[in-house]
Amino acid sequence: MILRMHTVHFDATQKLLDYAQRKVDKLDTFHDRIIDGEVTLRLEKSHLNKKEVFGNKSVELKINIPGQQLFAKDSSNTFETAIDLALDRMSRQLKRYKEKTKPRKANINQK
Repeated sequence: MILRMHTVHFDATQKLLDYAQRKVDKLDTFHDRIIDGEVTLRLEKSHLNKKEVFGNKSVELKINIPGQQLFAKDSSNTFETAIDLALDRMSRQLKRYKEKTKPRKANINQK
């Protein structure tokens, strides 16, 4: 999958970028027609972030599939945890979308 990475207010290490790539690649197990994706890693300024309970590291994940763009966002104290939480949300969305678009079998009783 083609994945674009963006970082805001910091420079990400290659280890963090590889972690995000490896985790997002696993979304192919939920939907096989993913076109591309975009991951934005954002370090919130601590004086601007009044909700310290949620953490100051946020991850935004956009996935493009045919006819649809899915979005998930989450925050945590570490980027790895925020990535995992956003991926959980995205996997649920992909499963739900696949269920909605799956062709349904007609119940025809033949006698």
